Amino acid sequence: MFRPCIDLHEGSVKQIVGSSLGDAALQTNFVSDRDAAWYAALYKRDALTGGHIIMLGAGNESAAKAALAAYPGGMQIGGGINIENAQAYLDAGASHVILTSWIFYKGGLDWERLKALKRRIGKERIVLDLSCRPFEGGYYVMTDRWRKRSRLRVDAESLEDLAGYCDGFLVHAVDREGLVSGIDPILVEQLARSSPLPITYAGGARSLADLEEVTRLSDGRVDLTIGSALDIFGGTGVRYEDVVAFNRQRQRQRQ
Repeated sequence: MFRPCIDLHEGSVKQIVGSSLGDAALQTNFVSDRDAAWYAALYKRDALTGGHIIMLGAGNESAAKAALAAYPGGMQIGGGINIENAQAYLDAGASHVILTSWIFYKGGLDWERLKALKRRIGKERIVLDLSCRPFEGGYYVMTDRWRKRSRLRVDAESLEDLAGYCDGFLVHAVDREGLVSGIDPILVEQLARSSPLPITYAGGARSLADLEEVTRLSDGRVDLTIGSALDIFGGTGVRYEDVVAFNRQRQRQRQ
């Protein structure tokens, strides 16, 4: 299935090359003249579920909450989420909060933080962002704006362990995010084999064929986010109306 996204940077909806976050020369593919609430209302109109809002740095809280209000219960939110603000975003309309760097400490997963958040809001409201990069020996989660390699390898063992603390996973292929260079089929297949929970892959999608390929490779177990290639984000590779139609066809097939 296609899962929608809204990436926010300095209060605006943008598509950027994720690995350039924090660089003096941020690589920006697109800046929208529409606000985040407009996109959320569009996704609500077309009954697109399981999407996410990502706040890339400070200054995005107002835009994010406006989007949540436009589609209450319809989108997840991530970027700077921690135990102190998680409930506020759920109260603002998020279906889930997405946890990233806050649950890592000194290169490792901080299980005590994760357990505390589970007690506070419940695992059914948590999605874990395990955005990763390939290294010798496998894919490892990247933290701190994708600058630092953690010790957590994304594999069947880690996904099984983490499944007790969340409702699903979001995985960006860090080396491909924003580049419209094609998906990482090896990662998609691995995620499909390994994840006991719903999982969304993002990174590199450039055509409707990529959505079809992710569905085929994963036997429908991995969903796909499309960003810079999508026409509503200035792209030329994928029409928004086509991904909406794809989802509707998949839903009919499941009935």
